[in-house]
Amino acid sequence: MVRRLLPRSLAGRTAFILLLGLVFVQAAGLTIHALDRVDLQRYQQAREVTQRSYAAWRSLLATPPDRRSAVLGDLDLPAGLRASYDNEPAARLDNPPPPPPIVRLLRVDAVMSAPPRLRPREVIVSGARRPGVMLASLRFPDYGWLNLRIEMPPPRPWHSETFLAAFVVMTLAAAALTLWAVRRLTQPVRDLAAAADRLGRDVNAAPLPENGPAEVATAAHAFNTMAQRIRRFVSDRTQMVAAIGHDLKTPITRLKLRAELLDDDEQRRKIIADLEEMEGMIAATLAFARDDAAAEPSVAVDLAALCRTVLDEAADANPDLADNVAYAGPEHLTVRARPVALKRALANLVGNAIAYGGAARLALEPAPPGQLRIAIADDGPGVPEDELEGVFQPFRRLETSRNRETGGTGLGLPIARNILRAHGGDVVLRNRPEGGLVAVATMPA
Repeated sequence: MVRRLLPRSLAGRTAFILLLGLVFVQAAGLTIHALDRVDLQRYQQAREVTQRSYAAWRSLLATPPDRRSAVLGDLDLPAGLRASYDNEPAARLDNPPPPPPIVRLLRVDAVMSAPPRLRPREVIVSGARRPGVMLASLRFPDYGWLNLRIEMPPPRPWHSETFLAAFVVMTLAAAALTLWAVRRLTQPVRDLAAAADRLGRDVNAAPLPENGPAEVATAAHAFNTMAQRIRRFVSDRTQMVAAIGHDLKTPITRLKLRAELLDDDEQRRKIIADLEEMEGMIAATLAFARDDAAAEPSVAVDLAALCRTVLDEAADANPDLADNVAYAGPEHLTVRARPVALKRALANLVGNAIAYGGAARLALEPAPPGQLRIAIADDGPGVPEDELEGVFQPFRRLETSRNRETGGTGLGLPIARNILRAHGGDVVLRNRPEGGLVAVATMPA
C-alpha cells in the first residue's frame, strides 16, 4: 500500500517526504502553540475569576445586608462566574467533590489567609451535579452567604481570526518553495535520464553539459565518457567489418573472373550464383553492422503515407499477391523519425510477410500511453512458439517451418528491430489464433 501511494519519480518521492516532514513539524509546532495558549488562557481566566470573586466579597462585606443583592446585581462579572446573595449556602458537603483543576487555579483557600476583618466566617467548597462546575459559599460575619458558581469556559486555542489563515498561507508557501527546490535539484537527474534515452536512440547524440554542482558535473562527465567509448566501440566494429567485407570482395571478384573461363556452362552458372549470393550476404552483413541510416537526422514524417508507400511498392513487386496487400489506419499521422531507416524496417517486415505468408495486411493505430502500434499480419503457417524470439538473431532462418523456396540472409528481422529500437520502440512476433503470423511494431507517437 505504501509503495502504491508513493510517487514513482525521484522528485515526487523527495517532495512527498519533505512535505510530509513539513506537515509533521507544522502540526507539532501548532500543537505546542495551542497547548501554551490554552494554559495561558486558563491562567488569565482563573486570575480574573479570583480577583472578581474577592472584589465582590469585599464590596458586599462593606454593604448592609439589605442592599447586598442590589450591589451584587450591579457588578460586572466575567464569563464562567455567577454570584448570588442567599440565606443558605449553595455548596454542600454531601455534593460531589469540586474539580481539582478549578480548585488549583482559583485558590479558594487563600481567602482564609486574609486579614481578620476581611476573612469569611465559614467557607464551603464542593462540586455540582454538572461536571466541571465548582460551588463556593462564603458566610458573612453578620448574616447571609455569598454563593459563587464557577465554570471555566472552553478554551479557544485559535482565538485570533487571522492565525489559521496565516498558518495556511505559510504552509502553502513552504510547500511551493519545497516543490520548486526539489524540481531544481533533481533536474540534473532528469537530464541524465533524457540523455541516456537519446543515447539509446542515437549513439551520436550531443553530450551532456558538464556544469552545475560537483556531483552533477562528475556524473555528466562520466556519462559523456561512457558515450564516447560506446561510439568508439561502434566505430571500431564498423570499420573492422567494412575492412573484412572489402577484403572479401577482391577474391570473390577473382573467382568470378576464373569462373568465366570454365567450359562447363552449368558449373559456371552455379559458381557465379554462389559468388553472387556471397556478395549479397556480405552487403547485408555490412549494412547490418554499419547501420547506414544511423546518422540520418530525425524529421517530421507522415507515417501513414510511409506505410502506404511501402505496401504499394511491395504490391508492385509481387503483382500476383497485390490483392492480399491492404492498409488500415488514419489517412495522415505525423511523427518524428528517420524516414529512410524507418522505411527500411517496414519494408523488411512487409517483405517477410509477403515472402513467407503470402499476404501483408498493415494496421496503424495509436497505442496509449504515447505509443503507436503497427501490426503486419500474414496468412502463412506461423512460427513455433519457442522460436518467436530466436528469429530476431542474425542469420537465423526457419526454412523448415516456412517456405523453402525463399532465400535471404536472415538479417531482415534483426535490422528491423535495430531500427525500431533506435526510434525508442520495438517489434515482436505473435501467432494469430486464426492462423498466420503478425509482426507488432511499436514506436513513440
